[in-house]
Amino acid sequence: MEFGKGYWKNFKQGLEREWVITNGIGGYCGSSIIGANARKHHAMLIASIHAPVERYMVLAKIDEKVVFGNQEDKKHLREYSFAANQRPAYLEEGQKHLQRFIYDELPHYIYQAEEMFCTKTLAFEREKNTITIGYDIENGSEPAKMIFKPLFNFRDHGDKSEKSNLRFNTSFSENEIRLIPEKRKDVTIKFYFSDGNVSERNEKYDEEMEYQIEINTGGTAIDNHYTPYDIEVELKPFEHKKISMVCSIEDEYTKDAFETAKSEKERIKGLKDRAGLNDEFGDMLVQAADQFIVKRESTGYKTILAGLPWFTDWGRDTMIALQGLTLVTKRFEDTRGILKTFAQYVKNGMVPNMFPDEGMEPLYNTVDASMWYFYSVDRYLKATGGEEDYEFIKKEIYPKLKEIIESYKSGTDFSIYMDKDGLIHAGGGFDQVTWMDVRVGEWVVTPRHGKPVEISALWYNALKVMEKLAERFGEDGQYYADMAEVTKESFCREFWNEEKQCLYDVVDENEKDDKIRPNQIWAVSLPYTMLDRDKEKKIVYTVMRHLYASYGLRSLSPEDKEYKGEYVGKLHDRDAAYHQGTTWAFPLGGLCTAYMKINDYSEESKLYARRLVEPLKDHLRDGCVGSIAEIFDGNEPVISRGCYAQAWSVGEILRSYAETLE
Repeated sequence: MEFGKGYWKNFKQGLEREWVITNGIGGYCGSSIIGANARKHHAMLIASIHAPVERYMVLAKIDEKVVFGNQEDKKHLREYSFAANQRPAYLEEGQKHLQRFIYDELPHYIYQAEEMFCTKTLAFEREKNTITIGYDIENGSEPAKMIFKPLFNFRDHGDKSEKSNLRFNTSFSENEIRLIPEKRKDVTIKFYFSDGNVSERNEKYDEEMEYQIEINTGGTAIDNHYTPYDIEVELKPFEHKKISMVCSIEDEYTKDAFETAKSEKERIKGLKDRAGLNDEFGDMLVQAADQFIVKRESTGYKTILAGLPWFTDWGRDTMIALQGLTLVTKRFEDTRGILKTFAQYVKNGMVPNMFPDEGMEPLYNTVDASMWYFYSVDRYLKATGGEEDYEFIKKEIYPKLKEIIESYKSGTDFSIYMDKDGLIHAGGGFDQVTWMDVRVGEWVVTPRHGKPVEISALWYNALKVMEKLAERFGEDGQYYADMAEVTKESFCREFWNEEKQCLYDVVDENEKDDKIRPNQIWAVSLPYTMLDRDKEKKIVYTVMRHLYASYGLRSLSPEDKEYKGEYVGKLHDRDAAYHQGTTWAFPLGGLCTAYMKINDYSEESKLYARRLVEPLKDHLRDGCVGSIAEIFDGNEPVISRGCYAQAWSVGEILRSYAETLE
C-alpha cells in the first residue's frame, strides 16, 4: 500500500491513518503515516518486559533534519526538518518533506529535500525487544549533514511522562548510547548507530508533545521525552549511505537494520505462502493476523492479544479469533500452544476472560469464553484431523472440556448454570459476563442477565462436540446427546420471536428481550445448530436488514429507541454507545457463514458473502493501515473507532473470506 501527499494535504489529515508492527512477544511499534505521534501508544519501541505484558515505551521516535552546504559557511546553510510533531501552540510540519509512505511487510517513509532522498524503514528483530531503523540516504551535489534526535522514555505504554519522571543514568561509547532508568535499574536501554558522532544537547527534554487522538477522546494529551544526545552524520556530494540505528533492552541485539528488515519481510512472505490463499486481500489479512500471535512467558506457549495497542490476551476474543488467525493460516503448532495456554488456567470450569499485567490473577467474568473453547477445539480437529491431533486433544484438552461441562451443568461462578430446561443461565446484579460487557460504576449498560441467545446456542454446540469426542475416545457420547436434545427442544420453543421473525436476545423466566442484536447469528452459523432451515433464513434476512453496516454488524437495530449511532465523546458517552448501536466487525464473519450455510454453500452465496466483506478492503487503507479496527460508528460514514487493530475482527473476516474461496 502506497500513500502520497494527497493523504496529508494538511497535518490533521495525516494523523487519520496509523500503522503498527509487532515483535511476537507483546511489544510493538507504531505511529501515523506522517511520522507524528498522535496517541500515547505511538512509539518506535514499546517493549514487553514479561511477554506479552508489562509494556513500556522506550523510544518514542527519532526526529531527523538535514543541513545542506559547507558546514563552515554558516550564513549559506539550508536546513530542512523531517520532524512532524504537534505542540499546544504550534505544529512542526516535517510531513511537507515526506514524499511517500509505503506499507508492505514493513513501514517505509520516503523523504525528499532538494536533491536528497532519504528512505527510513522500521523492522523488529523477531521475538526480541529490539527495533531497527534503517536509513538509506542518497545525497545530492552538495555536502550535507544529517542530524538525528532520539526521543527516549520509560513509562507504561498507556501513561504519560512529566519531566521530573525522566531520570536516567546516561552514557555513550563510540557507537552506542546507554540509559538506565532510575525507576527500573534492572533495565538498560541501548541505542546503537552504525555511523556518526554523538553530540550532547543543551535541551535535554522534548517538552509538551501533544497527542490529537487523546484530545479527541477526552484523555491526557501532553507528554514529555528525554533527549540527551544528537547523532550527526556527514554526507559527501552524491554519496549513497546506509545507516543502521537500533534500540533495544536485550543483552544481545542485531546491529544491521537492513538485514533485519530483509529477514522480517521474508518471514511474512513465508506466512502468506503457507496460508496458500493466493489472494491479495487474503494475504493482507494473513499478515495482519500475525501481529496478534505472541508468546506468553508464564506458560511457554503462544497466546493471542485481543487488540492493539492496549489489550492483553482475552479468552473470549482468543477463541473467536483463533480460527482465522491460526487455522486459516495453517499455524497448527501455534493453535496447540494457545489451547494449552488457556487449558492451564481453567478454574471452576471457566476459561479466563483476560490475563492482566504481571503479578495479577486472571479474571474469569465470562460465560462464553469456555463455550467458544469447544468451538475452537472442534475447528482445530476439522482443520487437522490426524491421529496425533486427536491424541493431543485427548491428553491435554479433553479432561478440561469435561470439567467445563460438569461445572456449567451443576453451576459455577457468576450465576452460571444449566437450568432444568437445558438452557444456560448467566449473570445477575453487576455482572457483565457476555461480550456485551460494559459497566460504568453501578450502571451495567447491557446487562443481558438470564439466558442469552448465543450462550445456549454455544452450549448446544459444545454438547454436540463432546458427544463426538466421547464416542471417539470410547466413552459415553449419549450422555451429551441427551442433554443436547433437551437444550434444542427448549431453545426452539423459547427463543423464536414470531412477530419480528428472528430470535429473542435474552429470555429469563417470563421476560423476553426482543431487541434485534447480532448475537442470534451464531445460532445459525455454528457447526451444530438447532433451528429448521426456514427459521434460519428468516434470522439471516432480519440481521441483514437491521444490522449490516458495510464494515460489520450494528450491536442494536437503528429502529430501537435505545440506539446510539456514534461512538464519540468522553469515556462515559462512548461506553453508553459501545453495545447500543456501535458497529462491530467480528460478527460479520458469522453473518457470512450463516448466509452461505442457508444456501448450501452455493457459488452464488459465496459471491454474495464476498460482497459483504469487500468494503473492508478499503478499510485496510484507512484507520490502522493493513488491519481491521475493533468498532465503527453505526451511522454513516461508519468511521472506525476504539482499538485500531483487533484480533477477532481480523480473524473472523479472514476465516469467513477464506470460506468464500473454497
